[in-house]
Amino acid sequence: MLWSRGKYGAGMTDEGDGGRITLRIRDGIADLRLNRPAKMNALDEPLVEALLAAAARLRREAGLRAVVMSGEGASFCAGLDMANFAAVASGSGAGLLTGRLADRTHGPANRFQHLALVWRELPVPVIAALHGSVFGGGLQIALGADLRFATPDAQLALLEIRWGIVPDMGGTLLLRDLIGADLIRDLTYTGRILSGDEAARLGLVTRTCPDPHAAALEAAREIAARNPDAIRAAKRLLNLADDATAARILLAESREQDGLLGTPNQMEAVRANMERRSPVFHDRPDEAGG
Repeated sequence: MLWSRGKYGAGMTDEGDGGRITLRIRDGIADLRLNRPAKMNALDEPLVEALLAAAARLRREAGLRAVVMSGEGASFCAGLDMANFAAVASGSGAGLLTGRLADRTHGPANRFQHLALVWRELPVPVIAALHGSVFGGGLQIALGADLRFATPDAQLALLEIRWGIVPDMGGTLLLRDLIGADLIRDLTYTGRILSGDEAARLGLVTRTCPDPHAAALEAAREIAARNPDAIRAAKRLLNLADDATAARILLAESREQDGLLGTPNQMEAVRANMERRSPVFHDRPDEAGG
């Protein structure tokens, strides 16, 4: 584990978990990469565990402003490692597809659903940079991000139907706020593959760009330059807006605004705009953990 000093505190490089992920935090921006390129970052037990541990760590990280999530090598994530399907076919009882998925382990979710939903639970925006294959569980993890940037030729699909199963990592829940019900059925029933361009036209992807990782880092830096209290408040509001009543959302807007107006960071944003300079924000003591 290597440390370097950044604008908003310590920067970090973590090559742990057998190299399944890399995590670097600098200037308040976490650069999280799936690191199993020889297998197209397909999900196996060590990678699942590494991602869950990284999310738990980021949730506690003081001074965090944004997270960029990407994949090393030729793809973001090709979904579940095929060895897991081979284990099912052989009846060996090994692999990620064993056990009872209906058991709730993380509030309303099981462990694999939590792997996709946990990015929404982080207190700061998460941007997924997508390229190559973004299939099955890999797509569902990306759906948990706040924003998705993809190459025009990226391939996105809910491939579960090809293996005789259904999307079961929160995809059904996360898709409903992005695309129409008939399109969700189309992708779920057929497993057809969308290009990044088509996914962007349909609303599954935020934007396409030649280098989504670079674009995601640029967007993260722009977010990091804003009032961090307002960014966290905005994410809380947007998460609430997914399924709360109108009255509850309106009240939450007012409460969040009450909590921002007149605070040091909000006043600094005003002064910086009036003085035409870059603002200098400071972390709240209770910022870590949301």
